[in-house]
Amino acid sequence: MPPHCDTLDGPVVVAARQALEVDDVDVVLPFVPVDGEDEVCAAFDLTRKARIQGSEARQVADLYFFDTVVRVHRRGEGAPYTGLKPAGLDVGPVIPLAEAAVATGDAEPLIAFLQQAVRDAAQQRLADARTFAGEAGTGVPAARAYTSAMLGFLVWSHRLWRATAQQRGH
Repeated sequence: MPPHCDTLDGPVVVAARQALEVDDVDVVLPFVPVDGEDEVCAAFDLTRKARIQGSEARQVADLYFFDTVVRVHRRGEGAPYTGLKPAGLDVGPVIPLAEAAVATGDAEPLIAFLQQAVRDAAQQRLADARTFAGEAGTGVPAARAYTSAMLGFLVWSHRLWRATAQQRGH
C-alpha cells in the first residue's frame, strides 16, 4: 500500500482529528492494535491537557497525538514508521477508487480499473517472454533474458493470485 496511512489526510489521522474534536479516544482506537491502546490513550490524555494551553501548544500536541497514533498503527501492521507525511500526496489511482467503493458500496469502477491494469500488465509481460523465447536458442545471454522474462511472468502471476487469495485485512 502506498504511504496513505501515515499522511496527514489519511484515514488514521482523520480518525485521530475526529477523536480530538469529539473528545473521545474510542474514535481512533479501531486503527491501532489492542496492545497499542494504552499508549494511544496516554497520548490522548496528554494531548487534551496540552491543547488548552493555547493555539501553539494545541498544534504541537495534535501533531504529537497524530504521530503516536500513526506510529502505533504502523507497528500493528508490521510496517516501519518513517514519520508523518504531508497531506495531498499522490497515492495513485487505486486508493481513491477503493475509498469511493467503500463510501458508495459500488466496487465496479475499481474492478474495471484493476481488470484493465492486470490485462495490460499480463499481455506486456507475456509479450516480453514470447519475444525473448524466439531468441533463447541463440546463446546463453539470450536464454538468460528469456528465462528472466518467463520466470518474471510466472512469479508476477503467482503473486497476483496470492494477493487476491490472501486473508482479509491489510
